[in-house]
Amino acid sequence: MARIGDVRHSAGNLTRRSFLIAASGAVAAFGFANYASGSMALPSGDEIVPEQTFEPTIWYSIDGNGVVEVNIIRAEMGQHVGTSLARIIADELEVSWDQVHITHVDSAAKWGLMVTGGSWSVSQTWPIFSKAGAAGRQALLQRGAELLGVPEAECHAREGNVVSGDRSIDYGTIVKSGIVRTYTSDQLAAMPTKPVEERRLIGRAVAALDIPPKLNGSARYGIDARIEGMVYARPVLPPTRYGSKVVAVDDSDARGVKGYIRSIVLDDPTETVPGWVMAIGETYVAAMRAADQLRVTWNAGPTNEVSEKDLQDHGAALIAEGKVGSILDTGDTNTEAVFGPAEHTIERTYTNATALHFQLEPTNALAFEKDGIFEIHTGNQWQSLILPTLAKALGRPEDSVVLKTYMLGGGFGRRLNGDYAVPAALTAKALNAPVKMILTREDDCRFDSVRSPAVQTLRMAFDPNKKVVAMEHHAAAGWPTEVLAPFFMPKGANGIPFDPFSINGADHWYEVGAQKVRAISNDLARATFRPGWLRSVGPGWTNWALESFMDEAAHEVGADPVDFRLGLLKGIGRNAGSAPNSVGGALRQAHVLRTVAERAGWGNPLPDGHGLGVATSFGQEREMPTWVACVAHVSVDRATGNVKVERLTSVIDAGTIVDPGGALAQAEGATLWGASLALFEGTRFENGQVVDRNLDTYTPLRIADTPPLDISFVDSREAPTGLGEPPTTVVGPAIANAIFAASGARLRHIPITAEAVKEAIQP
Repeated sequence: MARIGDVRHSAGNLTRRSFLIAASGAVAAFGFANYASGSMALPSGDEIVPEQTFEPTIWYSIDGNGVVEVNIIRAEMGQHVGTSLARIIADELEVSWDQVHITHVDSAAKWGLMVTGGSWSVSQTWPIFSKAGAAGRQALLQRGAELLGVPEAECHAREGNVVSGDRSIDYGTIVKSGIVRTYTSDQLAAMPTKPVEERRLIGRAVAALDIPPKLNGSARYGIDARIEGMVYARPVLPPTRYGSKVVAVDDSDARGVKGYIRSIVLDDPTETVPGWVMAIGETYVAAMRAADQLRVTWNAGPTNEVSEKDLQDHGAALIAEGKVGSILDTGDTNTEAVFGPAEHTIERTYTNATALHFQLEPTNALAFEKDGIFEIHTGNQWQSLILPTLAKALGRPEDSVVLKTYMLGGGFGRRLNGDYAVPAALTAKALNAPVKMILTREDDCRFDSVRSPAVQTLRMAFDPNKKVVAMEHHAAAGWPTEVLAPFFMPKGANGIPFDPFSINGADHWYEVGAQKVRAISNDLARATFRPGWLRSVGPGWTNWALESFMDEAAHEVGADPVDFRLGLLKGIGRNAGSAPNSVGGALRQAHVLRTVAERAGWGNPLPDGHGLGVATSFGQEREMPTWVACVAHVSVDRATGNVKVERLTSVIDAGTIVDPGGALAQAEGATLWGASLALFEGTRFENGQVVDRNLDTYTPLRIADTPPLDISFVDSREAPTGLGEPPTTVVGPAIANAIFAASGARLRHIPITAEAVKEAIQP
């Protein structure tokens, strides 16, 4: 596929005081220190302990055998993140892949911010790891040249060796000789990295480093954690997420369960798990059965009668109010001056249902105190987020709480919120004993940090020549960042903070004249449940509305949906893009749109009842866009309303593809996730709780409904961007637009049901 844009290399956000390479005995270690935190300290001869920074502090080492150990702060949940990240260092360092090992590190201040989400892992690590690997290669070249007794200019690095003519010396031997080298932040920023043509691992097929332990059973997931003397716990959940208070606990029936020990009413100063009662057993079966036998009386919280309709109606009312919410800075936000005199306008409202995560491994945690340190053994996506909460819940310093790293049996954003570690820790503290808590599937659904139901109203104004002159996008939903990480919320143009992860995608790259994007927090949703991040985050539902609306706008003015979009993707002004991550701007989005239309046969005749629908997106964030376009081919049975997805064709520009196999797997999974959310999965609230609590009624995409996929990537030399989530964002609207093309039924709510299609089909 065609390349777009110039080749550029950037140091990204590297604000580093120094880069050190030090060796003692048989180990050389590499790491960064943040300028604001002071220089890196060398506490002992065999390791470097970087001080805490905002951006992740990276450490890798080379031993006397030339083995490179790369420390990974990102969570492994099936995406092979360690393989992707380690190869960035390995390529720049110039070592053989079979000499590379990875370690998923536990939480500690020295690692800085530990978070795996938002499709950030590769894009945020790329500039740091690239410079780290290049600096290590330079130091090894210099020392290797000294040992060989030749000028450095006559040497080059190749597969773990410094080579000069027919002589060479391996990295292990160089390390054993001892290396001491310091780089200033300016030197590091200026550190040259390899030309694209000299890369040997990036963009090439290699074996994923985490596959062998997964195949041989040695991989450890949170649910596998064990310790001698531990007891088991299962919660009895209150009728509401917040505000319920325990009045009485009757365990007379539970005492008949073999292995039952006792029940505990949790006292949680963080209000993470208010109203929880824990059933304790010698085995998990005992705890599980005893929990079913406990009779708990609560005073229910104030949201015990809230329904899905209440949540949606409240969101619509907030939008209609007009004066609440945060206005994003899009340049010209004065849309009122344009809509007022406009003779031709269009307005539509779109909704989406509550969605659950349903990760395969239910949430769980093992907690105990050992040698003055409170250890939490669990899979987690955002260790830095939950550590302060755990410290507050336990009433102890944060540096005395450690999260031990495990693989995740699915995350999808659920384990960004580590709330499930809190009840395990509180129970262990109350019992003064190790406690393993495992939620049942039903518990997990009730305690899930669901993707909020959302309401979105979009408006567009046209001039007499059918040119778009103004657009508005108003979105109301529960904001996870407001509840869990308010420090991540920037202020809008009107000075009001907003959750970027609940509005990303609405601030699109189309040229529409005056543009207003208004993000509104649904306070009733926030009071009813703890909103969470779900794979695809904000664009998973903002783009559902945006791209459905763009299709309706195209038909409103009698334009082809592809041509209409291309006419707005001009790549000028704020939509021109900039280095390092959005070089090319909207022109790159236009490229994937043209390419996918060609690959899918856009405009070719189809059988009756078949249709093509298109949607495009930039994935996650304007600062880190992944350009995606999808064409869905569907067939619709007019008599029943049943929809069959015949094929999904997607073209993706994610910049440099570091791990081709991993990239394709991510894109395939994300695409199918989008189809699942569009047609199959969703729940609703009744009486303050979700009604679907297992896979008998909550029905994600099944194998029989999986369509053929045609996924391709743009060949690009630009900086890598995210891939775990962006492909999800285009599938729902593409399917809905295809349904319209096939049947004339316009759907504005997901998931789309056969009943809704049948009702919407015009006679």
